[in-house]
Amino acid sequence: MLREGLGSLFRIEDLRRKILFTLAIIAVYRIGTHIPLPGVDARALGEFFRTSLQGTTFGLFDMFVGGALSRAAVFGVGIMPYISASIILQLLTTTVPYLERLQKEGEHGRRKIEQYTRYLTILVAAIQAFGVSVFLQRLTSPVSGAPVVPNPGPFFIFVTVISLVAGSVFLMWLGEEITQFGIGNGISLIIYAGTLDTVPNEVAQTITLLRTGALSPLAFGFVALVMLVTTAAVVIVTEAQRRIPIQYAKRVVGRRVYGGQQTYLPLTVNTAGVIPIIFAQSLMMFPNTITTFVQTGWAQTFNQWFQPGNLVYDIVYGLLIIFFAYYYTAVVMNPRDMAENLQRYSGFIPGVRPGQKTAEYIDRVMARILLPGAIFFALIAILPWHLIRWTNIPFYFGGTRLLIIVGVALEIMQQIEAHLIMRQYEGLLKKGRIRGWRG
Repeated sequence: MLREGLGSLFRIEDLRRKILFTLAIIAVYRIGTHIPLPGVDARALGEFFRTSLQGTTFGLFDMFVGGALSRAAVFGVGIMPYISASIILQLLTTTVPYLERLQKEGEHGRRKIEQYTRYLTILVAAIQAFGVSVFLQRLTSPVSGAPVVPNPGPFFIFVTVISLVAGSVFLMWLGEEITQFGIGNGISLIIYAGTLDTVPNEVAQTITLLRTGALSPLAFGFVALVMLVTTAAVVIVTEAQRRIPIQYAKRVVGRRVYGGQQTYLPLTVNTAGVIPIIFAQSLMMFPNTITTFVQTGWAQTFNQWFQPGNLVYDIVYGLLIIFFAYYYTAVVMNPRDMAENLQRYSGFIPGVRPGQKTAEYIDRVMARILLPGAIFFALIAILPWHLIRWTNIPFYFGGTRLLIIVGVALEIMQQIEAHLIMRQYEGLLKKGRIRGWRG
């Protein structure tokens, strides 16, 4: 039962230490999102964000960094530079022979690529930090007319870039510490914690609008129903599997018989998890960051195209999600390696020849189940945004936030359950699994 599973969490010393360590790191992250940059008028900046950046790319980015951008905090660029650097390195490993060789060298090569990723993170963070510093210098409060940066200039830019880069590198280190010593993927967990920053305030605003009659109960009920159905659909699709039957041949060694049993190879519809959403959102921020350096007509037009809700933004964002769903799945799951492992242990798919034919069959099945899954998540990431604008609800129920919350929460639950089951405790998700379909 769930209550017994929750009671078992703190009975296991190793699991208890991982959970407490993860919570401590998240607390450090939340404190960092409230440490302001020097030389910024926090009140004027808050007034600007409340009135001018709702529904824009920078407003969406602010949600991913836990409100640190609207507070001009040292974690203002968040973990996004590390994600952008990871995307670039992973793309380069398929085109640059040296990086491709490193990837195949095992642990040593993986550490080298991680080192290059850290160096590239500093460069990307510096570019984004420079863009943020230029952006802040141009802002004035729409209420009082006070400049956000009272004393702009090269010194402010220098201090801001150093502070933001240091904050981004520190967040990268915190994420790696969670991955190594805590529960879940540290980078995803930091983004997960950031997306929840504005939820209490948004709920309070929604309740106030309902009480004053500014928000129709019918519209709120409709959105609440859509939220419930969408969340359920995301959980079902995230957990859904395509199970390929596997048969192992019998082997007789002495008097013992090995193999002969039948099992299955589970291929999940969403193998990449929340990575495609995070990668796509990180790349969508880059055009706006670059155009902050330029104050021309075409730059303003370009910025308008890449605002959430614009047709160009929706199309590019959706295509990026689909692309990264395929790309990241290809990185973590190689059909040829899976076929070779099956053949090595005398396993085969009934009706399919071992070796190359098995690899082709697995690749074909993966391609078929990934496409509808990727399209589904792209639609979930885009459509709720339009629903919110249509109903004027001050609650960001964007699909991006939902997919991150559901995906990371399920990943954490699965890791906790693995710890419990390994030590013969009752699992948290007993009888709660979404059954796959056999093929």
